[in-house]
Amino acid sequence: MTTTMPMLATYPQTINLDRAKLAATIDAINACAQACTACADACLSEEMVAELTKCVRTNLDCADVCAATARVLSRHTGYDANLSRALLEACATACRSCGDECAAHAGMHEHCRICADACRACEQACRDLLVTMS
Repeated sequence: MTTTMPMLATYPQTINLDRAKLAATIDAINACAQACTACADACLSEEMVAELTKCVRTNLDCADVCAATARVLSRHTGYDANLSRALLEACATACRSCGDECAAHAGMHEHCRICADACRACEQACRDLLVTMS
């Protein structure tokens, strides 16, 4: 259980998005950021770390984009829909790239498979929320 929905429920003003869908998206984004961070760390512990350099970089980039997106989506005072849309697009793009990179290593590294799944789920959550913003 996360605090995302309870915090959104306590926001005293109107939010122009479905709060449950927004909460689910924020939770997917945070889960992806955590998975990417853990995957990068696991890659660094692999004996073949030199072959995972791009994976580590992609993991860390995705984690950073996800973290920034989750923070912006968690703020509603002075809301800027254009900024939220741009971040959601960037997050979906980062997740697609990271998911593809991790999927290439998933047969050898279980952490990469788990991360690829989290990236795919996050990408879809971002795209689903974007549809409701149009």
